[in-house]
Amino acid sequence: MKVTVWNEFRHEREHEEVRSVYPNGIHEVIAEFLQTAGFEVGTATLDEPEHGLTEDVLSQTDVLVWWGHMAHHEVSDRIVDRIHQRVLDGMGLIVLHSGHFSKIFKKLMGTSCDLKWREAGENERLWVVNPNHPIVQGIGETIELEHEEMYGEHFDIPAPDELVLVSWFKGGEVFRSGCVFNRGQGKIFYFRPGHETFPTYYQEPVQKVITNAARYVAPVKRDKPVYGNAQPLESL
Repeated sequence: MKVTVWNEFRHEREHEEVRSVYPNGIHEVIAEFLQTAGFEVGTATLDEPEHGLTEDVLSQTDVLVWWGHMAHHEVSDRIVDRIHQRVLDGMGLIVLHSGHFSKIFKKLMGTSCDLKWREAGENERLWVVNPNHPIVQGIGETIELEHEEMYGEHFDIPAPDELVLVSWFKGGEVFRSGCVFNRGQGKIFYFRPGHETFPTYYQEPVQKVITNAARYVAPVKRDKPVYGNAQPLESL
């Protein structure tokens, strides 16, 4: 199974505070633990030609992992349309943290995807609310993160097809932090943690959730449904 990890790769190059946490980029940290889990992994970044997401790359990608924040507006609509079609055709998509405001996530959700936020380095407790779900296999009742950016409800998304994780923050807010959506033949998982100034993606439970999610949203090997005019199965 081929996973492509996409990242803007802007914060790490422009801000020393972020570079000190992810010197080679968030995408390289995610790619490394996914490779360790046995996936074939490639990476792509915003400033590559076609953002690194050529038709050839996407045609060979089973699961696309997306992290973006400061340059959502720079992502080409043409590339967004290309990703959108691949998801409808069955490619899995994992959207991380501030990717909630990415063009591709908003296009797939059909809503503003807006929310409350606060950067105070408070602790986050993610509660597993669907303990039988494959995405939280090997995870206990909670995931504890010492420092994270707060996201709070209301999160303007459609009701998830499956709600897997809910966050609580020290300041009192809660948030739907692990959400599965079905679009066409593809599955999407939104996973909230991952602010760029905190070492969230080095945390084993976070890595476990993303690894499990990659397996869960991977394409199902079956024929694509047939649409259009149909001949009757029985005599009319």
